[in-house]
Parts: sequence; structure tokens; C-alpha cells
Amino acid sequence: MRRLILLPLLLSAFAVPAASQPADIPQPPPARMPAPPGEPGVSVIHAGILLHRPGRPPQRNASIVVRDGRVERVVDGFIDPPPGARVIDLRDRFVLPGLIDSHVHLDSDRAGNEGFMAGFTDSVALRSQEAAWNARKTLDAGFTTVRNLGSSDGVTLGLRDAIVRGWAIGPRIIDAGSGISATTGHADPTLGIRGEFHDALRAGGTNCDGAEECRRAVRRQIALGADVIKIATTGGVNSRIGLGLGAQMFEDEARALIETAHLYGRRVAVHAHGGDGVNLALRLGADSIEHGTLLDDESIRLFRQSGAYYVPTLSTVNGYLERIRANPNAYPPEVRQKIDWRIQITGLALQRAQRAGVRIAFGTDAGVSMHGRNADEFPLMVQHGMTPEQAIVAATVNAADLLGLAGEVGTLEPGRVADIVAVRGDPLSDVGVLRNVNFVMSRGRVHRHEQ
Repeated sequence: MRRLILLPLLLSAFAVPAASQPADIPQPPPARMPAPPGEPGVSVIHAGILLHRPGRPPQRNASIVVRDGRVERVVDGFIDPPPGARVIDLRDRFVLPGLIDSHVHLDSDRAGNEGFMAGFTDSVALRSQEAAWNARKTLDAGFTTVRNLGSSDGVTLGLRDAIVRGWAIGPRIIDAGSGISATTGHADPTLGIRGEFHDALRAGGTNCDGAEECRRAVRRQIALGADVIKIATTGGVNSRIGLGLGAQMFEDEARALIETAHLYGRRVAVHAHGGDGVNLALRLGADSIEHGTLLDDESIRLFRQSGAYYVPTLSTVNGYLERIRANPNAYPPEVRQKIDWRIQITGLALQRAQRAGVRIAFGTDAGVSMHGRNADEFPLMVQHGMTPEQAIVAATVNAADLLGLAGEVGTLEPGRVADIVAVRGDPLSDVGVLRNVNFVMSRGRVHRHEQ
């Protein structure tokens, strides 16, 4: 107790009075993500075909020089390595930047009734192990960066930091902490639960009603270490309540959430299905719309006006169908009804957005779909109007821009982090080959190399 009393006094003794500071003191630099550990030394990758910047033509027979975890240079031909460097022979592969999934939930690979019960029966420690397992599967699949849009108990926030410190193996994680919605909204953990448990379940502070509560909810997630803020302006397919998929948040609440996040330099990802909730979020400055199942003309206009990204998450359909085939009763009736509707309509919004020139970033909603199968999204994107090249750009250049990492990842230009993957075959002709990544370098370290 004495230490607790003395601590504020000690801190105040070392504090510099505000009046003593020079008036022209430089402003502090903006906050940055901690730098992940890079592999020391030099590696030279010989690439048969190299797509060093998606959206531009690939080059044949190129070398990538990697030094201390970053791309030093890209040159034509297969160069001789400098003394002491290792050579990585990918002359029979198509090489491209590490892939980015802008929408995952690493803390669970179970959905429906099974996932619901696991929230009550599994300890936080066990769920932390599940998140680490899913992270490793994701990296195995060639996804070297992910944006985790909602978990509980700080599970993925801790995993993010463990990966940065080298204590765990997985992709770079941009984490949202816990998602935020209004009471009875999509992020309300009490949906489908008996009333006497509600106070305990809401202790995490993921729900807000009114502008002041919503500002507080954002600040709480930032205090816990969130890199991005996730909010829900509409109902959700997996919400255990039959209230539809339209708007479930008032404008003053959504405005408070988005403005507070931006005040702290955090981008805002918005779960929204119905056009009313999509348009509300876009009018107020949302940085991305997740799902966006019912885009209308106003949605397209607002996307193009604001430059916000659309993250379609088509892979949810694969997850639903797979689980229903295994167990027709995997989901409660009020959820199953929405799933059947979502399966029928999936991809139509992407077709519309693509034709209109909306910016699109790759995201799967893995956790609803299966972790480690993130690349299943690519064929669905092509099926619904994108070219293979556009789908790859969405999972590299565009996703890096959305996540605020355009200067770090998404291309293999000099100075970028050496996140590099390779496949056999040509994904620009058959994007499905990205489901079989057989070489993964993460931060200059070879994570996977199948001959």
C-alpha cells in the first residue's frame, strides 16, 4: 500500500512543468505499430516469375535481395549472392507479396451452436491457444498480415504482441479488440442468453446507447490497445435474434463512434448488411464497410465520394455450407433463416461495386469460414466479376492501404518488409492456385518451403 501511495509522488517529482517547456518544441511523431523482428543477414531469392507490385506486369527471371528482414532491391536475372548470403531457389515458382486478409476472427474456428457453447465452456487460456493455432494455419496459407475484427478477453491483442516479440508464430495482426454495437445490436454478447447473465456478459463494454456511451466504448478499446475500431451499424447474420439486417444504430451514436476513433488516429471498420446502415456509416466517414450485402445506388455514390473500401467477405458462404452439411442443426432457426438468405444473395453486391469502380479490399470473415482456407475467397471474387489480377491487388496493394500499411507491405519494392509467397502455376490466369501456397517468407524469415 505504501508503494501505491508513493508512486504518484515519485512520478510528479520527475515531471517537467508545462511552463518550462520551449514554446517551439517539435510535435511528437505519429504512433506506429511496433516493428516485428526480421531475419538478420542476407538472402537472395531467384524467382521464375515475379509480381513485385500487383497491378503491374510480372517479370521473368528476377532476383530479390533481402537484408535484415526487408527488401533491399529487385533486379533482373539470377544474380550471384554476396558472400555469406543464402540462396532460395524459386525459379520454378510464381513469386508475389505476402497476402493480406482484412477481416478475420482468429479466436475461433467454430461457429453456430458449437461456437456459442465454447464461449461458456472454454477458458480464456484455452481460447488463446486456439487463436495461436488459427494464426499459424493462416500464415501457412500465405497470409502474412491480417486485420482481426473482433474477439473477447484480449485474446488476439495478446497474440498480436506475442508475435511481434517472437514468442508465437503467425501473421502480423492489426487488431480491433472487441467490436462495438448498440444494445441488442450485432456485437451484443447477451443475445440469446437468459436475462440474469446479462450484466456479467456486458462487463466488457462492447455495447453503447447514446453518444456519450459510444465515445466511452471507443476509448475503452483504444485503452486496451486496439489498432482499429470495429462497429456494427446493422444486425448480423450470426446474431442470435431475429431482428433483421437493417440499421440498428442512431446517427448520433454512429457519429460519436467514428469521430472518437478518428480523433485517436484509428480507422473504423463497419459491419453492415442493409443499405441504410451502410449509407449511415459512409456518410459519417467510415473507412471500410464489411459485408455490405445490400448496397444501393446511394451506397455506390458514397463509396466513390469518400474513397472508403468495400470488404465483401464472400467466404462466409463456404463456412455456412460446410457446417450445415456436417450438421443440419448447426445453427438455431433464427440464424439459419438469415444464412439461407445470405447464401442466395452473396456476390451480387460485389458485382455492383466492381462495375462502379468502388475500391475493394480482400477479406474473408475467417472464423465464420475456415482459417487456413482464406484463399478460397479468390475464386469467389472472380466468379462475381473481378479479374484474377484485381483480386490479387485487393489482397495486397489495396488491403495494405486499408490497413494503413502501404509503406510496409503489399508490394516487394525496396524498403518494404520481406513478406513473400510463391506458388506453382500462374495466379493471373488461374487465381485458384493461390489456395496451394508452398513458400512463405514472413519478415524475412522462411516459414514454409516445400520443394
